[in-house]
Amino acid sequence: MSTPYDGTQPLLPEAETAGSVFDLSGRVALVTGATRGLGLAIASSYATAGAAVIVVSRRLPSCEQVAAGLRARSVRAGAFACHVGRWNEIERLVEAAYEEFGRIDVLVNNAGMSPRYERLSAVSEELWDKVFAVNLKGPFRLCALVGERMAAGDGGSIINISSTGAVRPTADIVPYSAAKAGVNAMTVGLADAFGPKVRVNAIMPGPFLTSIARNWDMDVLAARTETFALRRAGEAREIVGAALYLASDAASFTTGTLLTVDGGAQWSMPRVREARNE
Repeated sequence: MSTPYDGTQPLLPEAETAGSVFDLSGRVALVTGATRGLGLAIASSYATAGAAVIVVSRRLPSCEQVAAGLRARSVRAGAFACHVGRWNEIERLVEAAYEEFGRIDVLVNNAGMSPRYERLSAVSEELWDKVFAVNLKGPFRLCALVGERMAAGDGGSIINISSTGAVRPTADIVPYSAAKAGVNAMTVGLADAFGPKVRVNAIMPGPFLTSIARNWDMDVLAARTETFALRRAGEAREIVGAALYLASDAASFTTGTLLTVDGGAQWSMPRVREARNE
């Protein structure tokens, strides 16, 4: 049991500084969907914090391009192609990553998809299965394979990228919202399963202006953001603080947490329909 704080001793040991608790030197981070958007921002931030980075996405040339850029910054980086909706590819990814790097200390399940549809009855079984495979089934399998190795070794941190759509779903993202709600439940369950050596948390981003935003109706987005506390969508760099916190020793007592990064969007989402009809 720790000694009660009496106001005289420093809260942090002298060896620890605000910067040192966020340091990832000597650690290996695997990030899926790491070639663009939030995944690229997260992977780059981990490299800046000192980690070796395993870049994963479906297209190997894109992975190699990002990894080459990291190596140009004197970062150890690997590139692996993997469709995270396919368990056999995930198993090959994990084996290859451990063979090359020897360990994974931070796992970020960022890869995801949310196809558009005209109406709910137009959602096909194929679309539904694909959305759940990429957003929920694959992350579960990757967590299971890596989390067990982490728990048997030196521990680690798993970060699942969820969405505010999981708790404030709208008509245009129902399959995606259902899958991300599953991610939230999975995160809490895995925190219990892999504790105390492995921390498992989720980040719930709101709308971010990444490459996926090219498919959005900007008029609808403008109406939505007028209801947000910060009155705008996020930029990819604004996910970095949360991702670095959860990966690092700064979050050593944080697990099973769903951390919202949305500019206040989730509290205003019930007003989306009103904004659309104005």
